[in-house]
Amino acid sequence: MENNAKLIKFIIEGIIEKKGKEIVHVNLEKLNYAPCENFIICHGDTGIQSRSLAESVERKVKDNLDVQLWHREGMDVAKWILLDYGIVVVHIFQKETREYYKLEELWGDAEMFLISDEFK
Repeated sequence: MENNAKLIKFIIEGIIEKKGKEIVHVNLEKLNYAPCENFIICHGDTGIQSRSLAESVERKVKDNLDVQLWHREGMDVAKWILLDYGIVVVHIFQKETREYYKLEELWGDAEMFLISDEFK
């Protein structure tokens, strides 16, 4: 559990560092059908910013934890970038793509935490 909290902390720090927007932590631990324990969801204004957010998260996690990135997807188009750390999956969208897929609504029965400016 402690490693989960540290991983989530460094992922969020990486997103904040590059000014990711509307950061949401979705805790899926209590759901029997979830693909992982946690989602971190955010968006950037452009493809360049979305890629920058993903690179920042990867760098922050690599520099601070011995956690391997299992899979990365979407860096070329950067409308929806997925970083899979096994227990935590990071979803970095462009705003229009986030609004279209409404990932938070799909997992509406999970615990959700908006990362406020107070965290920053």
